[in-house]
Amino acid sequence: MEFKIERANETDAAVMADIIERVWNDIDDKQWFVADDIEYTTRILCANHGLGYKAIEMDHKTAAGIFIVSFPGMKEENLGRDIQLSGAELEKVAHMESVAILPAYRGNGLQYALMQRGEADLRKMGYRYLMCTVHPDNYYSKNNIIRQGYEVVLTKEKYGGYIRDILLKKLF
Repeated sequence: MEFKIERANETDAAVMADIIERVWNDIDDKQWFVADDIEYTTRILCANHGLGYKAIEMDHKTAAGIFIVSFPGMKEENLGRDIQLSGAELEKVAHMESVAILPAYRGNGLQYALMQRGEADLRKMGYRYLMCTVHPDNYYSKNNIIRQGYEVVLTKEKYGGYIRDILLKKLF
């Protein structure tokens, strides 16, 4: 299969939210993935609060997976606060939010490809701290993220009671 990674726009919000919901419904342990809903996805794509990406399977022109990046700015949920970044540094944090790959397309390196495309764009935009969370037992995602140069910097409760590893990659 051949795939193309594209930037998403506001018209893709429903497709992206649908993929997130389908992946969440397929997960046995629901604590592994906190699913973003359509309102959140639309807000990210429409209000310049982040970026969206989609992996398109080229033969059928079908969305195979998605990736959402958010810009937390000075908000309380900025993961940079968990590692005591300063005010100026907090503005340079991007959250590598949700990656969701439909089961039929897993094993094609799409999580890696989507995150790399996002990282390239974020580097050009001046972001210096890429942060994300992952359930400590979600070895596939965690290892994929670590393989891209992220390090686990903290493990703590996030998102209303879910234990998460917080990972960081510095772009300098």
